[in-house]
Amino acid sequence: MKHSTNPDEIREEFWESIADSPFVMIALDNSRQHSIPMRAQLDKDANSAIWFYTSRDNRLAKGGPAMMQYASKGHDLFACVSGNLTEETDPAIIDKHWSKPVEAWYEHGRQDPSLLMLRLDLGNAEIWEADPGITGLFKMMTGMTMKGDEMGDHARVPL
Repeated sequence: MKHSTNPDEIREEFWESIADSPFVMIALDNSRQHSIPMRAQLDKDANSAIWFYTSRDNRLAKGGPAMMQYASKGHDLFACVSGNLTEETDPAIIDKHWSKPVEAWYEHGRQDPSLLMLRLDLGNAEIWEADPGITGLFKMMTGMTMKGDEMGDHARVPL
């Protein structure tokens, strides 16, 4: 992965990374319940929202302000994303992301009464890129003190 301090480039790297590994942890704000794993449904033409299939009895079903955490497959990009979860009611969106792997979770398929699609309208994010570079790797291997900027880049970006 190419690393950058430019917020637009970091945002683009985030979208590429989550497309490669769309598994996240998400929880409602002000909830004392733990985050739960979800598989993100991405739309390359809608870079301000992420969708999730779930069931009406899921703890996220009531929606509201939420926080999503993400770690890339290679553990070289991390993100914490704020947003608002709401029920997606557009049948075209629900059908667009429907697939055999999704169907396997619902006894009655697309017509299952427990089926719920949630949309996370994205607010902002903090994104970290972990790339210690040669100096950072040397310091880590020899036990020398690391400075924060020697581990990679960090940006606060609107999504």
